Amino acid sequence: MTTKVTYQSGLEKFNRIKPGTNVLFNFIFLILAIMCVVPVLFVLMISLTSEKALENGYQFIPKEFSFEAYKFLAQQGHLIFPALGISVFVTVVGTVIGVILTTTLGYVLSRREYKLNKLLTWMVFIPMVFNGGMVSSYYINTNLLHLKDSVWALILPIAVSSFNVIICRTYFRTTIPDSVIESAKIDGASELRIYFRIVLPLSLPVLATIGLFLCFGYWNDWFQSMLYIDNQRMYSLQALLNMTMQNVEYLSKNRAFMGVEAAQLVANLPKEGSRMAIAILIILPIACAYPFFQKYFISGLTVGSVKE
Repeated sequence: MTTKVTYQSGLEKFNRIKPGTNVLFNFIFLILAIMCVVPVLFVLMISLTSEKALENGYQFIPKEFSFEAYKFLAQQGHLIFPALGISVFVTVVGTVIGVILTTTLGYVLSRREYKLNKLLTWMVFIPMVFNGGMVSSYYINTNLLHLKDSVWALILPIAVSSFNVIICRTYFRTTIPDSVIESAKIDGASELRIYFRIVLPLSLPVLATIGLFLCFGYWNDWFQSMLYIDNQRMYSLQALLNMTMQNVEYLSKNRAFMGVEAAQLVANLPKEGSRMAIAILIILPIACAYPFFQKYFISGLTVGSVKE
């Protein structure tokens, strides 16, 4: 009679999760997911509540449903749809340009044999700690680069950040094996060929991460429009909706100085509902885009592995 003995490595021993611990982790993640979803649903319910019902406070289940807030935004469609096109264009083009510039600079800084490695590393690191200031940035973008009232004023100033470059540099240095780069050079591959044919296919996780950061940053940005755009036709969606919300608040606070008809019109404006509808209008597109990035996060986790 033989006894079968099963040996387990140290990693397999410590990676085991007890059923009770697994249930506890699932419960914690469920609570965290509910904490993320419930506020969005609450904002949606408020946007669907009539303005009279909101006078008694916010409620998760509205006593009186109303689409007045969305009708009010639809009446501003001649302004909202062009601004939506500007935001989509800026987000897509800015994300592509930002990913290309950030990853190329990060790859150059990850090569230890590059002669200007230390100098460029300090040039990237110092702006992350000490900012040049708004005045200098405004002067360069308007007087030197002439980006005033241009769509590029919404793209170029935030295309590259030191934080994203450091992330790419660290990823390339710790994940891409030097032996792969050296073997490609021995075969006669140029630096551009190595970068596009070898480095990028092994870097899907960092590409998805940087792309997600840039996509969120461009979509949620309204400050660049406020600084560099005077033509309202060039406003991004966030800048336009922010201006709309400010105008509604201004009218509601100063309706006492208006005529009777104008005061009644302002009193019927869905102030709180429109504010929440604006938040839903901003959140919805980026929430729909996130699953596409999540797919690359999941599928790219094993792409950079090196089999021995």
